[in-house]
Amino acid sequence: MSAHVLAVGEALVDEVHRPDGSAAEHPGGSVANVALTLGRLEREVRLATWLAADARGDLVRGWLAESAVALVKGSDGAERTSVAVATLDDAGSATYDFDLTWEVPAGALPDAAEAADAPLAVHTGSIAAMLEPGATQVRQVLETARGTSTTTYDPNARPAIMGEPQEVRPRVEALVRLSDVVKVSDEDLAWLYPGTDPVAVARDWQRGTPALVVVTFGGKGAVAVSDAGEVEATAPRVDVVDTVGAGDSFMGALIDGLWEHDLLGAARRDALNAVSTATVQHVLDRCVAVAAITVSRAGANPPHRQEVGL
Repeated sequence: MSAHVLAVGEALVDEVHRPDGSAAEHPGGSVANVALTLGRLEREVRLATWLAADARGDLVRGWLAESAVALVKGSDGAERTSVAVATLDDAGSATYDFDLTWEVPAGALPDAAEAADAPLAVHTGSIAAMLEPGATQVRQVLETARGTSTTTYDPNARPAIMGEPQEVRPRVEALVRLSDVVKVSDEDLAWLYPGTDPVAVARDWQRGTPALVVVTFGGKGAVAVSDAGEVEATAPRVDVVDTVGAGDSFMGALIDGLWEHDLLGAARRDALNAVSTATVQHVLDRCVAVAAITVSRAGANPPHRQEVGL
């Protein structure tokens, strides 16, 4: 077992349009942002993604390298690097349109002969888990990974590219059943299950495979559901610049916190299932602190470890 996390999913360029009419390009992508957060929290992380050998791909590669995120071999096989157009409102919240292609590079997971290099955890989510042909490959990766690794998932719904919620819902639920840890926003659940209490959905999901399901509520904080009970964390008050990457940085901090408590890896699955509310509280408080720093500055710019006093 190798002490690293494998993140499987999209890396792209965010073309951000602000209310004042200005625009800029920033590297991003939900799963790439999670990997970036882990890198900045000084964890070894590898990203299996789908970039091109073009200028935008170079921009993303440089951004990831600055935070010590290693790319899995074959992650440069795309014809063009994907783009997400993010339009910010006056409160800094973003809506997205996409020009995106996605496949899982061959060899994202080590084969049986390389089991010693298996990651402690495999994370996926968002567009990568829904957009074909990569989505089918992602499910296969999670199925395989459960033999050696903790599996984590964040639906991070993008209605503009994913389709209708009634079509997406069973696919999300199938990935939840393959996951040990799930993080989901209240906005995602409002789209997937209109009119339903988001914490009630989390309870329902957690009664299946996941040891831990966390629902985030933006600036209000988060609620975690486990066999031990429910835990709530209140988000620190900050001046919000924008919310780009906030949920992803929360997810990265969640994996980091579980790692700190020696709860990652298939061999630690029983311990994760038996996690105490005190441990969950400690992890959750750190997650909201990391996300609060991210929203206090522009773009997907999660904090480094020293910024959150870790």
